[in-house]
Amino acid sequence: MEAQVISLSETEVSSKATRRRFTAKYKAQILAEADVCAKKGELGALLRREGLYSSHLASWRAARSQHGDEGLTPQKRGPKARSASEVANNKRIVELEREARRWKTRAERAEGLVELQKEVSEILGIKLPEDDQQ
Repeated sequence: MEAQVISLSETEVSSKATRRRFTAKYKAQILAEADVCAKKGELGALLRREGLYSSHLASWRAARSQHGDEGLTPQKRGPKARSASEVANNKRIVELEREARRWKTRAERAEGLVELQKEVSEILGIKLPEDDQQ
C-alpha cells in the first residue's frame, strides 16, 4: 500500500472572509464606466474585471437616484445609536407600564374581595348598605 502525503497547503485553513467596502468615489467611477458600456458583453466584462455583481450596480443606481451623490457614501451597519433622552424615556415608559399592571392586579383583587363579601353577607343574611355609586 502506498502512503498518501498531504501537503500543508491542502490542510491550511484560510482566513475568515471580510465584507467588501466600496468608497463613494469608486462607486461613482464604476457607474460612469457602466453607463458608457454600449456593446454586447462590455458590461459583463466590466463586472468580471472588478469582481462585482449586477445587483451592486442596481442598488448603487437606486441610491444615486434617490439621494444624489450622497447616496453612494457607505452607511454604517447595525442598529442606530439612541440618545440618552430616548433611553431615559423608554426606561420611564417601562416603569409606568409595570406600575399600571401592579395597580390593575390590585384593583382586580379588591373587586374579587368585594364580590366575596357580598356572597358571604347573603349566606349569613347580613344586609349590606346600598351604595349609590353602583
